[in-house]
Amino acid sequence: MSRRIEGKVSVGCPPQSFRFHYHNFATLDTTEDHYIASPEFTCNGHQWLLGLYPGGHSDETEGYVSAFLCHLSEGSITTGFEIKILDKFGNVKMAKTTAKHVFNGIYSIGWSDFIYRSVILDASQDILDSNETLTVDVSMEVEEEPTTAFVPKNPFVNMMKEMFNDETTADVCFEVVNISSADEKEEQKAESVSFHAHRLILKKCAPMLAALFGSNDTASITDVKPDIFRHVLFYVYGGKVPAEDLKQHAKDIIDAADKYSIINLKLEAEAVYVKTTKITIDNAIDNLLYADTKNCALLKEAVMNFLAENSTEAVEKISFTDFPAHVVKDLLVAFSRSSKKEANGANVDELTTLCVSALRRKLHKMGLEVDGSREAMIASIKSSS
Repeated sequence: MSRRIEGKVSVGCPPQSFRFHYHNFATLDTTEDHYIASPEFTCNGHQWLLGLYPGGHSDETEGYVSAFLCHLSEGSITTGFEIKILDKFGNVKMAKTTAKHVFNGIYSIGWSDFIYRSVILDASQDILDSNETLTVDVSMEVEEEPTTAFVPKNPFVNMMKEMFNDETTADVCFEVVNISSADEKEEQKAESVSFHAHRLILKKCAPMLAALFGSNDTASITDVKPDIFRHVLFYVYGGKVPAEDLKQHAKDIIDAADKYSIINLKLEAEAVYVKTTKITIDNAIDNLLYADTKNCALLKEAVMNFLAENSTEAVEKISFTDFPAHVVKDLLVAFSRSSKKEANGANVDELTTLCVSALRRKLHKMGLEVDGSREAMIASIKSSS
């Protein structure tokens, strides 16, 4: 098995993670069982290298690129690791993870069928950059030093989550009405789902929900589905919405979180919706109107950026009859950022062209409210500076 290095390989070594760049990947030798060895690196006091086989490890894996982590030190160590192929934008295109293995002396573990070579070379996959560079990350579990004192995390968040919907300690109860109908002509049947809560926690973490009770110990919710309300209330108690549910029900969660002013959850759901929704000519205005109604500045910005980047097609195919006049400034900001220059060389306030995420980050650092329109966020920053 050859140990010579072909192509240019460079390495960056942040803690626990090691990155390798294989330049001119398409021209690397694809002889079977021929590998390119990365520079050696150290983790957990042991020496390692990544062996990449551009033409596969054996005749049984023809067409594949193989990847193996090689242990080079004497002695043994037990660790797990992950190897990832990144595209030119830094997104993970392929990842494979091992359970913990015992490496004893010079020993290699990996995958003969890690990824099809044709996938890497496919330009539509955006894996190779303009220099035909392939980027591979190796992440390894790091053992704690024996002298490191183990200190458990503050248990408060877990204790809060354990109190979620705990009937034995709760002093108030939400009755969430679930209206369902198999047929529009049938009479709708209303069923309610109970969620037990604690007035003190609601007053501190969700004042608008707390206000629903007044002097009563029950409150009725009729405009949020029970499964969505469960996510909202669990978030109030320190929980997280599962990623798949957040993606699938993003708009429902935005609606509920906006109505009851659970701001962080609203922003989290909005970010997921923006990330997973492709803005098109057909849905741009609908998304814009929704963003404007719910005060979703990030979504509004995404639509504006799309319109700025596709202005010719938008003018031809989109009816702007319902376009809100008060968002024209946002559209101009998007055009400004898209062109990356100011008309007539005018000096413009830096805040004017900052993206929504940057504005929210500034507000958060200043201890200010991060929800609101672009104009409201800029005004809040200026008034507090």
